[in-house]
Amino acid sequence: MKKIKLVLFLSLSLIMSSIFAQTNEEIPGDNFSLEGALDLFKKSNSPEEFEKALNSPNSNINNLDLDKNGEVDYIKVIDNASDDTHAIALQAMLNDKESQDVAVIEIEKTGNETAVAQIIGDEDLFADDRIAEPFDVDNSNTGTSTTTINNNITNTTVVNVWSWPSIRFIYAPVYRPWVSPWRWRVYPVWWKPWRPFGVSVFRARRPVYVGFHIAPVHRVVRAHAFYAPRRASSVTVRTTHSVEINRRRNAATVKTTKVKVMRDGPGGHTKVTKATKVKRARRR
Repeated sequence: MKKIKLVLFLSLSLIMSSIFAQTNEEIPGDNFSLEGALDLFKKSNSPEEFEKALNSPNSNINNLDLDKNGEVDYIKVIDNASDDTHAIALQAMLNDKESQDVAVIEIEKTGNETAVAQIIGDEDLFADDRIAEPFDVDNSNTGTSTTTINNNITNTTVVNVWSWPSIRFIYAPVYRPWVSPWRWRVYPVWWKPWRPFGVSVFRARRPVYVGFHIAPVHRVVRAHAFYAPRRASSVTVRTTHSVEINRRRNAATVKTTKVKVMRDGPGGHTKVTKATKVKRARRR
């Protein structure tokens, strides 16, 4: 009996270890900070300045090595603009033929001096719809959306980003949409690649970005639709990382089953009832 219990215990331990390893294995999106990129865009005076800051090792935003050459990838910034919408793609180059969008900053002008912005992590690198946005906490119950902060339901207002220098710059009458001039193996002289950190080290180095949170929905609908056919997706990235991406995506939904056993008495009939609850796993 003891041997049977030991075998069952070891088997269960191996299964749980396997599940833990599958759901916590690294995916490319773990090596890029969406909140950090949006915060940096907020502080930049132009898309060109944003690109330079984004590729600085001191920003602690980008730790991607998609081409697996042992060096952090250079991230190009490309503004796809149409009327009052902008979809600013952050794009890595894998070789002279393949590029991969890491994320896109989507912006819409909603009035003479109002605009909204979100950043969306690319589906080939992030396991779910990873959307980050600026937010203000509104304690007056007049917020336009609801979010969960530290497990508390809080009213939040959609932030008007018109005051950001980068936003004012791209909506200036003389602005021409920025398209990074750099290409595979042709980089600016100031850029010096560095070796990527391990994910745990990279996470420890990243600061906490106050005033940004993960959003539940797309708010910038027109820019999102405009960007979709222009998105750059690499076959190499999809095939290389599809397994761990799908595991993380599937692990986002966890089913727990409670079994209740009821007996009428010794030797009597046994009734088994099951109740299954589905919940979303906590995003990392």
